[in-house]
Amino acid sequence: MVALFTLPRRIAARTVGHALAFVARFITAVRADWRGIEPVAVQRVYYANHVSNADMPMIWTVLPPHMRRQTRPVAAADYWLKNKLRAFVGPEVFNCVLIDRRPDARTEDPMEKIIEAIDEGASLIIFPEGNRNMTEDPLLPFRAGLYNIAKARPDVDLVPTWVANLNEIMPKGEVIPLPLICTVTFGAPVHVRDGEDKDSFLRRAADALVDLAPERPGARASGGDGP
Repeated sequence: MVALFTLPRRIAARTVGHALAFVARFITAVRADWRGIEPVAVQRVYYANHVSNADMPMIWTVLPPHMRRQTRPVAAADYWLKNKLRAFVGPEVFNCVLIDRRPDARTEDPMEKIIEAIDEGASLIIFPEGNRNMTEDPLLPFRAGLYNIAKARPDVDLVPTWVANLNEIMPKGEVIPLPLICTVTFGAPVHVRDGEDKDSFLRRAADALVDLAPERPGARASGGDGP
């Protein structure tokens, strides 16, 4: 009986997912720039800059369907469970790994949930800044989560992923997206080096991400694990 109820929801979730991808491409003409990797079905953690509520859907949208189905965004439970519509779209359409951002209230370790998703074979989309960047700086300081993932699962590629123009496509407080071109640029993977401490790794990972920003004419073609 449970299966009879879940099958229509799965079909509805897949249909909504295709519709969201179509709408995102129509409004923003979003395109992928595979600068440091190829669009192949390899398990990865895509870590991105965070400027808008639309940034996660843009990354998810530009992934080829065979990769999209295996990629789970890590997202805030309080945002995606706020109402019935979000509670359907977040967990069922995007298949988010939902994290409770309230340390005093949560009953599960967020890192355990993230590692569990990786061990189940999922790729992830994460935002190491934690909050949306509303400053003039290219990035907010990275939190420790990216380093913890890199240490716990060193064989998984961490892919810097720069989302351009979303702060203009959907400014904070706006409901209707503005029709502008959006580009999602995927760089070369990074990994923790032998003996590398947390702060050094996070600086290097952040540099690899900022180097993908289109407004930086001197950006390297691949940051990755090079010198």
